[in-house]
Amino acid sequence: MADSQSTSNSSTSTAWQIIGRLVAAGIVLAITAFFTPGFSIDNFWALAIAAVVLTAMDYLIAKFTGIHASPFGKGFVGFALAAIILYVTQFFVAGYTISWVAAIIGALIYGVVDYFIPGNQQM
Repeated sequence: MADSQSTSNSSTSTAWQIIGRLVAAGIVLAITAFFTPGFSIDNFWALAIAAVVLTAMDYLIAKFTGIHASPFGKGFVGFALAAIILYVTQFFVAGYTISWVAAIIGALIYGVVDYFIPGNQQM
């Protein structure tokens, strides 16, 4: 009986972690797009879908390589990976456009803003 409760609580906790990460990614992405020249997100739905795509790509890359796309977490590799993920997302999301230069600047801004967003954002 206790095992089924702990399994239920851990799956609920994981779901809230994923939802929390998506919300945080959306907020950080919106702030990054606002402050980065050459980076635009047309509407709320493009922002929401981009947050899902960014979170999914970060999760999959971390799962298969062990490297998190965090400009400050893994040094140059994390920074380069964050810039690449920001750039590649435009091919999956309509209404999301970014140049290479903006992806590099955006990775810096994304890292700074992500650092100050409270909470544990690792999955």
